[in-house]
Amino acid sequence: MARRFVVPYLTLPNYVNNLRDFGFGDDDFAGGGSDRLADAIVAWGDVDAIQARVREHLDAGADHVCIQPLPTAGGDRLGLDQLAELAPALVRDLADPHTVSRP
Repeated sequence: MARRFVVPYLTLPNYVNNLRDFGFGDDDFAGGGSDRLADAIVAWGDVDAIQARVREHLDAGADHVCIQPLPTAGGDRLGLDQLAELAPALVRDLADPHTVSRP
């Protein structure tokens, strides 16, 4: 699923150039993208894993993080089920001042 999401971006020079700036190279762009590239672009796993990835972005200085659920086989095509499951954990994390480690 992650590769299907990543592949169109690998045809766009502005995305590829930005990814090069982050240390990805030709091997990462070949064959639909390397595992390393897919894992860097697409957060996946259970609620705790996604919450941790969002937290990584915030701790690195992001002031917002966009979440785009990817459709799953037989699941909600819009990802609303995924967002409904994830939202309480993210709201709880953001509401607790002790979880924010950035200044």
